[in-house]
Amino acid sequence: MVAKLALFLVVAIALVAVSIFGVSLLNQSKQTPVALAPQTQQILVAATLQQAGSLLQPSDIASAPVPISQVPVGASLDTPENRSALIGAMTRAAISPGAPILSGQVIHPGDHGFLAAVLAPGMVATTVGVDAISGAAGLIWPGDHVDLLLTQTLDDPGLPLGQRIAAELVLRDVRVIATGQQLVQGGAVNDGKTPPPPATTVTLEVTPDQAARTAVATKLGPLSLVVHSAESTPGSEAAAQKAATANTPVYADQVSPALLNENNVQPGAPATHVTVIGGNGSAQDFKF
Repeated sequence: MVAKLALFLVVAIALVAVSIFGVSLLNQSKQTPVALAPQTQQILVAATLQQAGSLLQPSDIASAPVPISQVPVGASLDTPENRSALIGAMTRAAISPGAPILSGQVIHPGDHGFLAAVLAPGMVATTVGVDAISGAAGLIWPGDHVDLLLTQTLDDPGLPLGQRIAAELVLRDVRVIATGQQLVQGGAVNDGKTPPPPATTVTLEVTPDQAARTAVATKLGPLSLVVHSAESTPGSEAAAQKAATANTPVYADQVSPALLNENNVQPGAPATHVTVIGGNGSAQDFKF
């Protein structure tokens, strides 16, 4: 009888101990806070390494999540307005890939001293007018390198029809430092859905002599811009240098066979005029 009572007490004590331990674990699990993921914001960062003096293009700007409590002072949130405002801005210092683009690290078109800061020593800025076609349909950005072409109509009735329109190279491989919309407005706000309006002017970084050539070219006829590739091979560079040195005008009859047949002359060759005077004093002109 005593043995049964002792066994009963041992079992009862064990059950009580297990119950107390289970309740303790349950309370502890309820009191342990669940770690929540920190809230983040998307900020604008450099997509690639940006050297000091670089002009930011759309492909240079990326986005990265940062905890709200760790957003650096001067960082820009990823919005269409902030992205548009950074296009064409010049970096004051190098920015590593993935690093935030801070307001103190860039100077914007339209800011006081922007042109003076972006120009290389000995260079000057000159502005030319372009439209949606001659300006590559609004796809020219600050930092691009371009050629400047002049197309003019030669008002000389003595020239063959196919030689009255000519195009020639005015400037080669010059840097675009601003386009009209950014230069005047300091970065036009865009909703990200509507394409930006084509620039009406493009500002180029040139030598003083090139600025004088450009000023004359603007009085002779329409100007067109040709964008250079971001990468060039030795062969393409040599060919471009040779073409720039020759700088031979291109005439209309070299482009249109119809004009060549109309003139019945070789490209670049002057037409021959013959006047036949009849016995009655009448005259008739022939061109061949």
